[in-house]
Amino acid sequence: MIRIVLVDDHQIVRDGLKLLLQGQQDFEIVAEGKDGEEAIELVKTHKPDVLISDISMPKLNGLESVEQIKRDSPLTKVLFLSMFDKEEYVTTAVRLGANGYLLKDSGKEEMIKAIRKIAVGEKYFSSDVSGILVNHMMSGGVKEVAGLDNDFNLTKREIQILKKVVDGWSNKQIADEADISVRTIETHRLNIMKKMKVNNAADLVRKALTFSIVA
Repeated sequence: MIRIVLVDDHQIVRDGLKLLLQGQQDFEIVAEGKDGEEAIELVKTHKPDVLISDISMPKLNGLESVEQIKRDSPLTKVLFLSMFDKEEYVTTAVRLGANGYLLKDSGKEEMIKAIRKIAVGEKYFSSDVSGILVNHMMSGGVKEVAGLDNDFNLTKREIQILKKVVDGWSNKQIADEADISVRTIETHRLNIMKKMKVNNAADLVRKALTFSIVA
């Protein structure tokens, strides 16, 4: 049996996946969740053979959770099922340890094939995703991966400030360089932390580097 955990923030998607997968005699759905935090806990608890996860989810998205999942359960294979086919998403998923990547418009047979292949240690990427990876390699992989700043809806000014924070600048140093008040910088930092869903500077820097928002 291939033991599977499903994680997607839309109940209707999870219901559809369960309906599709439960018809396969060698598949067992052991748990389901709605965000990256739940994915981490469910994998830690159930140690599934395969985690099928969306990327864009609340709290922690799929890419943020995959590194922790791989540490907690190295034998669990991760299959991303996403509506996003941007190079940044695909190459970041691979870099972080994904075993497969399918787009949500993939058919039933391809989904089943992908699960079975990655469960035995192979990689599986849909044809569109494979094309993205080939183009990335042909271009020398020079494009910055993980650019999910649009997911956080950061403004140009917020990205500039975030870069300074990652480089270790104090609020006063940033304010002096930009010729604005320290209070304004503090407000920007609070807004950045809120958008990126972090509670402290250390997590802010970690997340900025993980998603290559800053170089």
